[in-house]
Amino acid sequence: MSREAIRIPFKHTLAFIAIAAFLLSFFGSRLFATACPTCVVVGRGIHFHHFWYGIGMVALTGWLAIVGRRTERLDRAYALVYGLGLGLIGDEVGLLLTFGNYYSELTYQIFVGAIGLIILGALAVRFGERLRKDLLGMKRWEVVGLVGFFLAGFSTLFFAFDQELLGILFALSGTLAIVLSFRHRHEVMPGQAEN
Repeated sequence: MSREAIRIPFKHTLAFIAIAAFLLSFFGSRLFATACPTCVVVGRGIHFHHFWYGIGMVALTGWLAIVGRRTERLDRAYALVYGLGLGLIGDEVGLLLTFGNYYSELTYQIFVGAIGLIILGALAVRFGERLRKDLLGMKRWEVVGLVGFFLAGFSTLFFAFDQELLGILFALSGTLAIVLSFRHRHEVMPGQAEN
């Protein structure tokens, strides 16, 4: 196999999307857990923490990125869901490392946030023009689809905290946005201008 065939280019836009989704997911889940600490899902004596949903998202997107269809649009969706899953896992790092203390000092929200913002800032400084071109160049239907993926993925947080109504609303909103974006994509004829 030639060197070019196995070389994987650095995808700065994908990294930006994944890190932004990570930060939104991390701080969103931390805020929700702090605001509603008694909202939990317990089934048969087992407490379902939201890191399980995060592990599922990371595993699924990793697998799809390896064996699934690869397009720029799908790669952006994979990056978003991957970052979302990492945020759900990252929020419970203290719990995972201490085997039970969710509010452990090991989580260090400020540290995680600062690292994420530094990475986003470094990407923006180094690849600002390309990021601007890639992100602002996305079609409206693709943005709607990515927002839909985020809402659907973020809905797992509400299910993890036994807030089914909010979870259903987020999941349905996300699913609707995804369906509308795919529907619009298929309705646009080749050579036709897209919004």
